Amino acid sequence: MANKQYTIKVGLASCGIAAGAQQVYDEFLSKLSQQEAALDAALILTGCLGMCYCEPLVEVSTKGHERYLYGNVAPEDVELIINQHLFGGEPVKELLVYAPNLDPEMDRYMEKQVRIALQNCGVVNPEDIASYMAAGGYQGLQKALRLGSEGVIAELKASGLRGRGGAGFPTHLKWSLTRQAPGSVKYVICNADEGDPGAFMDRSILESDPHSVIEGMLIAGYAIGAGKGYIYCRAEYPLAIKRLKLAIEQAKAHKLLGESIMDSGFAFTLEIREGAGAFVCGEETALIMSVEGKRGMPRFRPPYPSEKGLFDAPTSINNVETLANVPRILQCGAAEYSKYGTEKSKGTKVFALAGKVRRGGLVEIPMGMTINEIVFDIGGGISTGKPFKAIQTGGPSGGCIPASLGDTPVDYESLDRIGAIMGSGGLLVMDEDTCMVDVAKYFLTFARGESCGKCSFCRIGSEKMLEILERITQGRGTEEDVALIKNLGEAVKTGSMCGLGQTMPNPVLTTLKYFANEYQAHIAEEYCPAKQCKALISYVIDAELCRGCSLCERACPANAISGELRKPYTIDPEICIRCGLCTSTCRFDAIHVESKPKSSTVMEVAQ
Repeated sequence: MANKQYTIKVGLASCGIAAGAQQVYDEFLSKLSQQEAALDAALILTGCLGMCYCEPLVEVSTKGHERYLYGNVAPEDVELIINQHLFGGEPVKELLVYAPNLDPEMDRYMEKQVRIALQNCGVVNPEDIASYMAAGGYQGLQKALRLGSEGVIAELKASGLRGRGGAGFPTHLKWSLTRQAPGSVKYVICNADEGDPGAFMDRSILESDPHSVIEGMLIAGYAIGAGKGYIYCRAEYPLAIKRLKLAIEQAKAHKLLGESIMDSGFAFTLEIREGAGAFVCGEETALIMSVEGKRGMPRFRPPYPSEKGLFDAPTSINNVETLANVPRILQCGAAEYSKYGTEKSKGTKVFALAGKVRRGGLVEIPMGMTINEIVFDIGGGISTGKPFKAIQTGGPSGGCIPASLGDTPVDYESLDRIGAIMGSGGLLVMDEDTCMVDVAKYFLTFARGESCGKCSFCRIGSEKMLEILERITQGRGTEEDVALIKNLGEAVKTGSMCGLGQTMPNPVLTTLKYFANEYQAHIAEEYCPAKQCKALISYVIDAELCRGCSLCERACPANAISGELRKPYTIDPEICIRCGLCTSTCRFDAIHVESKPKSSTVMEVAQ
């Protein structure tokens, strides 16, 4: 492959496959096999390139390392790319999303990112250990074996790496405590139970660069004195599990797992445990119980897993992103890693950009970059063209941050000061059409459903908080409800046993803090400013714009629309279920959503 004039890579992570990348890859394979003698090109599959918003993605690179990224590629585009670019030397401009000096905006998108955890994603073939090793794979492990256990932990301490799973606990300290704990049997666990809605950082790394996680676990095992590791991955990630299993078998074949790894005397084995999708199993003590074959329920701490974890033995648990960083830190040195980030939040952070943003996907940015830079310089701004309203970080455990705080640096301390958390790295972007009361209800509904029910604060408190939010979004809330839900939220944070309950109220409390006017509108005016809460909106057909085509009538599942052809139709508000199908069907923008403050209705009646 190194001697080929062109290298063609097709992104075959879940995002690409869902968009049709497998068909694109197969078409390249077919066309290239027909022209193998005439064409100096190599075709390889790769993982997620991060630009999920324009999948399927195809990269054509030259011997001189010039990169040309084609987006939204269809099978019928393959022949054009081969004939015009590979044979003719002329890139297909209408399909390009990135190329040298093509677009200053895309240059900023690339230049503002620093790929450390993601450095091999979209670069190596995730199903080929030789591809990983050619990119420097397992060199971090070699250095770790030279440094010794204490040297590895010292290197991690110098790097400033903190756990990327949410709380940001120093990785070196967790490893040191586990190493110092008494006991001859110790374990390493990779937490790949990624349960936050909209989060796909861990999945993408596992699908695109599984050996980096295996190497990180080997280094962790060597540092703490563990001989066995478990990867706890949710069963809903079949491609990640498939590639992990393949990577483990390849590592065994290269004697990188098993006895006396690299002739060092260090022995380490690895197993995969598939989780059933319980969100609470992202909490480390619940995860441990699930690995043991028990129902995943948290337990009180202390003792912490570093003292008494899996099978009552000292255990170090790190998430996928944390472990993927470890080989790079060992390979390149702590100083190279710690030059990025802030004083207390070193390195980079991977985010899954989702929501109403133009360039949704996977990005990796230096700690300390502002919210506005992420949303506008990297994310490309709001996809709807409407004003930026807020972001939600950390999923159900995180907080809602208003656009007015867009200059806030994204690091552990800065987010904590404004009531949010980093979380595992989901970042949901919202525009002015988002109802923040409804957002709080959505995340609380999810977290309530995922509660294991073990402690009463989480089990009962979440139920009562949700009842209040239901009332408010239906226009039945009272002024007392605001104080009540705030007090309940603080009680649930303080009294819950594990991180799920302790962080569950965050979306509610941050929306109360930063969007109090929306709660007031729902309660005092029975009005949803964003026109999203079904009980407070109505669908109306503009008689001047309606052409009487009957499409809306045929689409309505409740038979709430009536009229005659070529005459304006009407919607019966008593029958309408507010599903929105009529608005998406109408070709003339004749159907509008209305939500009127109670006081304006009173004024209209008085007139």
